[in-house]
Amino acid sequence: MNKLNGLVPRSKRKDATGTTSPSSSEAEKYGHDDGQPFHLRIFRLRIIAMVLIVSLGGLIFGYDTGQISGFVAMNNFLNTFADEQMNGKPAFSNSREGTIVGLLSIGTLMGAIGAAPVADRLGRKLAIVVMDVIFCVGVIVQIATTTEWYQIAIGRWVAGLGVGALSVLTPMYQAETAPKQIRGALICCYQLFITFGIFLAYCINYGTENMTSRASWRIPMGIGFIFPVIMAVGIMFLRESTRWDYRNGHIERALTTISKSYGVPEDHPEVRRELREIKEKFEAESAGGRKHPWYEVVTGPRMAYRTLLGMTLQALQQLTGANFFFYYGTSIFESVGINNSFVTSMILGGVNFGSTFFGLYVVENFGRRKSLIAGGFWMFMCFMVFASVGHFLLNAGKEAKTAGTVMIVFACLFIVGYAITWGPIIWALVGEIYPSRYRAKAMGIATSANWTFNFLISFFTPYITSSIDYRYGYVFAACNFAGALVVYFFVAESQGRTLEEIDTMYVLEIKPWKSSGWKPPRDMGGLTDEAYLTPGARGIDKRDEAQGVGAETREDSVVH
Repeated sequence: MNKLNGLVPRSKRKDATGTTSPSSSEAEKYGHDDGQPFHLRIFRLRIIAMVLIVSLGGLIFGYDTGQISGFVAMNNFLNTFADEQMNGKPAFSNSREGTIVGLLSIGTLMGAIGAAPVADRLGRKLAIVVMDVIFCVGVIVQIATTTEWYQIAIGRWVAGLGVGALSVLTPMYQAETAPKQIRGALICCYQLFITFGIFLAYCINYGTENMTSRASWRIPMGIGFIFPVIMAVGIMFLRESTRWDYRNGHIERALTTISKSYGVPEDHPEVRRELREIKEKFEAESAGGRKHPWYEVVTGPRMAYRTLLGMTLQALQQLTGANFFFYYGTSIFESVGINNSFVTSMILGGVNFGSTFFGLYVVENFGRRKSLIAGGFWMFMCFMVFASVGHFLLNAGKEAKTAGTVMIVFACLFIVGYAITWGPIIWALVGEIYPSRYRAKAMGIATSANWTFNFLISFFTPYITSSIDYRYGYVFAACNFAGALVVYFFVAESQGRTLEEIDTMYVLEIKPWKSSGWKPPRDMGGLTDEAYLTPGARGIDKRDEAQGVGAETREDSVVH
């Protein structure tokens, strides 16, 4: 039997606070027709504070990632922890360097998966504070190291637990709290701060590289302690996630948070509309009980599809090959006379950071799908040129300076494309495509795929490149081409939609290539599938439940 909620006229429906939906007089009062977009003042103190404080999770990630590449090239770090000699100088073996660099990724993988239960139990804010503290413990372990290389590795593993959890919690908090009109841009600020952290680490490493004492690497480590402290203190002055508050019975607090996020009164139609969406989704999801087994991330409505999609997108973000350029950057720049690897890193990091600003504009003005598809094909083209010139000219010793110049140009062009599209937008997508019931667990699983491939690439790249040189770039070119196709065939457009609307699109199986024109059916209360779930979320037949709104409604709701 169909378990759809009994539908009543929109004008008579009650929201979570027991009041009726916005009337035409209210809409007229605020110059806003219910369901229609209204002008949002973006540059308000609350929005700016959320960007600067919460996005520090990205800066922590980027800074910790960026500093290690400098450490393994510093004289004192090499003299203290290296295990081999190369040309009479201390050097790291591939295994020891891979362990020191890669254990961060192992920690982040575990942290990303472990973030879900902590976030669901403690709330998004307190979970972020806990993970900041764990990261600080890892930094202390590293700074306290004197002669044992494995203490550095263990410290990076502990820090990785915090970094991995923050890579889930930061986009999650932003997705659940930000106004829908700028949600994509705010989540993309996470990637912006990652690139800023990488660039900042490169600059600080450059400033300390000539020191002969342990201060050369301890100072950059110590500076990294500042950011989680600021984040942990600052987020206590922000409000809890709207969705978490509502799902835990703090309805009035959720209402206040929405109104403050939009900068309008609590009785504004937009505030009432969004709270009503949250209420309807929550009631539908809770009909089978409040306990949600972990396997619902696969058995829930269209969740196997979305969980696998999130993992694929996160893996493909790593397989774009952005880190490959940073790995090979030194040898390319040396071919045109720039021998200082720290300068090389600063140039590439600066391009990466500067370009990401454009990504904040692109994600909200061109949409997710178009941007990712165009970015995938652009990066495919850049890698084909880069790998071909590198293998057939530079590696063969032919016209080395010209080849190096061409490769630097296309390396920078690739980084521009990545920083505008696949770098920031994937974080936005993964924060949007899951319903509140499963968001923490599903995001943790998806993000763990990112860290898994991050580790695999960082650990095995030295071995692979020593065997096939620049031809490794063809692998990444193929992955970029495949990424564009994945987005076209499987990713629905989420620009300008609420999280509840996005969930409805996936549940009703709107064709991704038609999703940009999809309109929420009016006879569903406008926004939700209202499919009531049995325990385990397996008692729903999506197609049968969709009949409650009419199969023809699904097709008619797409603007052709």
